[in-house]
Amino acid sequence: MNQSGNKPKIVIALGGSILLPSLNAHAIHAYVPVMLEIAAKAQVYIVVGGGKIAREYIDVARSIGTDESTSDEIGIAVTRINASLLISALGDVAYPLVPTTYHEALSYGCSERIVVMGGIVPGQTTDAVSAVLAERVRASILVNATSIDGIYSADPNNPAYAKTAKRYDTITTAKLLEIVQQGSVRAGSNNIMDLVAVKMIDRCGMPLVVLDGRDPANVLSALQTGTFAGTVVSEDGTSPLPLIS
Repeated sequence: MNQSGNKPKIVIALGGSILLPSLNAHAIHAYVPVMLEIAAKAQVYIVVGGGKIAREYIDVARSIGTDESTSDEIGIAVTRINASLLISALGDVAYPLVPTTYHEALSYGCSERIVVMGGIVPGQTTDAVSAVLAERVRASILVNATSIDGIYSADPNNPAYAKTAKRYDTITTAKLLEIVQQGSVRAGSNNIMDLVAVKMIDRCGMPLVVLDGRDPANVLSALQTGTFAGTVVSEDGTSPLPLIS
């Protein structure tokens, strides 16, 4: 992938349930030093999800008869509020505005500051947003920081598969497509990885890392040392990590 100067471009999809599991319990302060350290060695773009808070708003919207597209727009608004909070915490190192289009994200990236954004359009999860953005900026890698420690052969939280589900250290993009094929596309869906996102990753041949973001240091360790709790997804099942030193 192309790089800006000597710095690799890294897109980080940061799950809303990781950053803001609730308004009273958040990981914003814990993530700031990690993002600053990565940004010292790479051009960083962050896509923040809506998490539980967005899903609660969407549930209320549905309960009053709101259509799925409008429910999505409500969820997108929450992701942008979450992005604004992270921008505030990052200070001058981050671009001060939340992009509402991919073109704006690319434009803001010219400042070489951290760009933080949320959702874009109804029907597209922030997983998909991060994958499209990664393709647009020609990122070296897409990191998906979520609440699970990688990709499994089956849902490890389902009692029927708890004992047999296998976590992959590395996996091909084709295999990941098989796993997510049956995922939901309803507003606020919470799947391992969005199908559209995986198809985008497959199209541009970009490596993907799905990792446990509950510990922010796991993100930094993955990029710096290649040692982390998670799964590397690539065309041939090999890992490009570590990416920065």
